[in-house]
Amino acid sequence: MSKVPPLLEPYLGLPPEAALVVLTSVLGASTNWLVQRFLYSLLRHRQRGSDVDAEGLGEGHDVGVVLVSFMRDGAFWRDGASRLGLDLDALRRAGKFAFVDGLTGLFVPAQPDAKDRILRSAKLDDVGKGIEAAIAEVRASRTVLIVDQMDALLAVSNPSDTVTSLSIQNMLLSLRERVHATVLTLAADDPLLHPQATSLEREHAALALSQVHAARTVMALRMLDTGAAKDVSGVVRITARGTDEDGGEAAGQAEGDAEYLYYVAGDGGVRVFERGT
Repeated sequence: MSKVPPLLEPYLGLPPEAALVVLTSVLGASTNWLVQRFLYSLLRHRQRGSDVDAEGLGEGHDVGVVLVSFMRDGAFWRDGASRLGLDLDALRRAGKFAFVDGLTGLFVPAQPDAKDRILRSAKLDDVGKGIEAAIAEVRASRTVLIVDQMDALLAVSNPSDTVTSLSIQNMLLSLRERVHATVLTLAADDPLLHPQATSLEREHAALALSQVHAARTVMALRMLDTGAAKDVSGVVRITARGTDEDGGEAAGQAEGDAEYLYYVAGDGGVRVFERGT
């Protein structure tokens, strides 16, 4: 299995400037493997140091990544990246990668020797400042911000934190102005979007739908309609729009709709294929 499935390569390159890419998941069809492939696709050239210049990858390909996760800690992402041959610690030391832990700091005591930037408050002012500080740490001409499951803030925050769909949208707009492009992962399970009987469901639906409508590309993961299969983990549905004039490595290569099956192996390898193959 290739590290970046060939069918997904057009969608996992550097997005155009100011682009928003949204990855949606449901229970049983996680976006973790897709985020890991985004990391690999964006950072694989930066790891080779001086070899990059020998390949002709100049400043225009000087890409850095800030990963913010509200569902997984740094150890999870470092382990997944290492299976693809990425050393996130080395990339962090080189100023090409920064990780913001939005999970552990909200629920466990502080760890003084932690190597990651850890958010200690669910208040959006504090969250925004923490992410902005991480963006400032990255030394690259183009920085991509990846935010994993920011919708979790709606569920874990206290009423006094006044975290709403609108306030998160405003914070995201401010953060997007500071980076080249943004990738978001959001939950899209039916119980969260329909029938919106509670305030949490309404806020989650408003956040998810607003970001999907604003996105240049949406990659939606779901389970098979016919149930489980031993050689198929799920379906990835891709909706992309844009033109060659947008710029970015993926511009013009990933326009239109596509739907593929995918299989995530026990060792973390992923195969993406068309139906009937």
